Amino acid sequence: MSKIVLYWHPMSSATPIACALAELGVPHERVKVDIHAGEQRKPAYLALNPNGKVPTLTVDGAPMFEALAIHLWLAGQYGVERGLWPAEGTPERLQAMAWSTWSYVTYGAQLVRLQTARDMGTPDDPHGQAGHKAMDELLALLDQRLASQPWMLGANYSMVDLIVGSVIGYSAYIGAPVQKHPHVLAWLGKVQARPAMQIDA
Repeated sequence: MSKIVLYWHPMSSATPIACALAELGVPHERVKVDIHAGEQRKPAYLALNPNGKVPTLTVDGAPMFEALAIHLWLAGQYGVERGLWPAEGTPERLQAMAWSTWSYVTYGAQLVRLQTARDMGTPDDPHGQAGHKAMDELLALLDQRLASQPWMLGANYSMVDLIVGSVIGYSAYIGAPVQKHPHVLAWLGKVQARPAMQIDA
């Protein structure tokens, strides 16, 4: 089996990767990168991840960065045999790729707008309001999907729920109007209650 090492920091964008590894039951080593002390900008770490951010995953020493890429690789590598990711060549795989990317790219772009407005102390200025409105519209799409099925791909939980749920959960924390969408809210509660999501250190 490949040696997998996760470079991470608690309560960061690397936490969902730690949750994914736990959900998939993948043996791995964790290396804490103290981002408050600037360890992510040291040459040894930049050699693995030139962005100087967490997460980074190494597979037999070969590095991979960007959370979505890591999620998709882990899901494809380990999720199919565990019944947590659709097989290649199925319609469900197409949906899994689409919704996972939607959460990080389409929804994520509006999350960044909201985060920026929050960080600047201007969540109610036109820029912040526009981001809030756009997120509300995207959450309505997600709510419509979850109104007809309990999980992102249908009857069963999958890594898509973990991936999308991690992004939606963080957005709720910074003020996205998740509570206005009852099916999203109920689904998010189920995702966050899973044992693998209880990563704390």
